[in-house]
This record gives sequence, C-alpha cells and structure tokens, in this order.
Amino acid sequence: MFLVLYIRPSTWLNESPTLYSVKGNFMKEVKKMAISKELKNEIIKEYAIHEGDTGSPEVQIAVLTYEINHLNEHARVHKKDHHSYRGLMKKVGHRRNLLAYLRNKDVPRYRELIQRLGLRR
Repeated sequence: MFLVLYIRPSTWLNESPTLYSVKGNFMKEVKKMAISKELKNEIIKEYAIHEGDTGSPEVQIAVLTYEINHLNEHARVHKKDHHSYRGLMKKVGHRRNLLAYLRNKDVPRYRELIQRLGLRR
C-alpha cells in the first residue's frame, strides 16, 4: 500500500505546514498561528532600544500588536472559534497594560510608539 501525499505551500504567517497522522491512514496539514522566528526577530530589531533588547515595553507591544492583527483576521473568518477569540482578548489586555505602564513612565516614548504602530489612543 502506497500513501500519496500532496502538500500545498502554506501562506499563513510564512510558516511551513505541519503534518500529523490521523489513525495512521492519512496526513493532514495544520497551519500554525504562531509568529515565525524570523519575523519576530525583524520586529525586535526594528523596535529595540539597544542591541540585544527583547524585553523593553516597545518591543513587547510591537510583537503583541502584530499577533493581535493576525488574530483579528482569523477571528473575522472563523466567527465561532471562541478559544482563539479568548486568546486574542488576553493579548489585547496585556498590550493595554504595557501601554499604560509606558504612558505612566515616559509619555514621549509612548506617543512615538503609538504613532509608529498606528494605534488609536
């Protein structure tokens, strides 16, 4: 018995498809919803304050904004996916708290960041 497998390229977040076996009979393609390492590193480079900076509020907010935008697209298509919607709301709350922290700590940095990200605040 031969198994013929056709894999079409994945377009979701520039990820390669993940394959898994179901009852040993066939393979199914699953698209990852996580951000790729390369894309995350690009965002970190763009918003980092100094070399090796991954924890500053600007970097965290930029990464969360990218993930939120892509989860919004997913939520529009899959209206009944309540689990992903809950994850989206948790990310929105986390970003909101980080923005509030940055606003209280340094207002000019906060204003510059929301302008660069195109956020409405």
